[in-house]
Amino acid sequence: MTTLLKPEDPAQVADAVRWAAADEVPLEVLGAGTKRGLGRPVAAAHRLDLAGLTGIEMYEPAELVLTARAGTPLAEIEVALAAERQQLAFEPPDYGPLYGAPAGAGTIGGALACNLSGPRRLKAGAARDHFLGTAAVSGRGEPFKAGGRVVKNVTGYDLCKLLAGSYGTLAVMTHVTLKVLPAPERARTVLVLGLGDEAAVAAMAAALKSPYEVSSAAHLPTSVAEGSGVDYVRDAGTAVTAIRVEGPGVSVEARCDSLRALLSAHGAVEELHSHRSTAFWREVGDAVAFAGGGERALWRLSVPPAAGASVAAEIGAARTGRHFYDWGGGLIWLEEGDEAPAAAVHEAAARAGGHALLLRAPEAARREGAVFQPQAEGLGALSARVKEGFDPRGILNPGRMYAGV
Repeated sequence: MTTLLKPEDPAQVADAVRWAAADEVPLEVLGAGTKRGLGRPVAAAHRLDLAGLTGIEMYEPAELVLTARAGTPLAEIEVALAAERQQLAFEPPDYGPLYGAPAGAGTIGGALACNLSGPRRLKAGAARDHFLGTAAVSGRGEPFKAGGRVVKNVTGYDLCKLLAGSYGTLAVMTHVTLKVLPAPERARTVLVLGLGDEAAVAAMAAALKSPYEVSSAAHLPTSVAEGSGVDYVRDAGTAVTAIRVEGPGVSVEARCDSLRALLSAHGAVEELHSHRSTAFWREVGDAVAFAGGGERALWRLSVPPAAGASVAAEIGAARTGRHFYDWGGGLIWLEEGDEAPAAAVHEAAARAGGHALLLRAPEAARREGAVFQPQAEGLGALSARVKEGFDPRGILNPGRMYAGV
């Protein structure tokens, strides 16, 4: 029988972890639980539910800094920022619907623990680059703080960077402090229609190398574009390559005109304005095309952008699934039509100098195969030492990332 622990403050979090450490009782750490299908299944009979740790505790728009409890819904934070015309520039995606969870339920702690970033990562950086400080509890049950409230605040080890992407295996975050940025005055998206994968990667590279300050670049093959909720993209009836430009209104218009001229050599060019542009990039970031796919295997590969099309072709040669590209071709989303060994996907990503994450799959496949990119022997040993330093009894999300770690 699963025991649900629901602390209401950081002191109760520390008490729960100390109890678990003393009795060597594994804990599954979660917030809203919208991403429980991400990673390997956690072998724990007890859940530490942080949904009670909610609320924005400090927000200073003039200083571009915000502190919230880790269980605070992202939706609540985004509403508060929008009222001040500000944003989380790393554009945290909402993966809940990929796992059958409701949209808009994810928490800020979950986004940072998984280091999730959206299409603007090309320009703004990853979630960890906006993570300024945290209060957390180690696997020993010891509260600690790291970082602060300004960008240049680190002397010694930057523990915030370490915790971002650790999937709750090192510590339980109770508070997080983030850098926020002004929202752009205007955003437009230039579309190039009808390109194949290789030609699309070339077009995105041309845009990204230009002086026009592109903030996002993605390519949707026809099979994905035709399912878009944005009418202009859906009705195009062909593949769509998208380039986003953001900033002051006059600047955006001028840069879009220049990009249209530059990209017209690659194919027919159109534009998305205002709410259509916003909706399109939300679909890309959240991988809406693959929501409702049940437990069909879904991969997220990060490779050098120039290698994106060739890696996708290599992996997809014996499959019949769908795919699309973000980050200028450097991020490949691939939904399998025919199952194949995970090792083949990991190896293809590694040969290109990248890595692969099995973002969604049946529980048995996640338990038996590699979900995250297998680590080299030296790196694996280092990861195990870090885990032991933070969580010597191995009670926090055991096995979530790698078996036995």
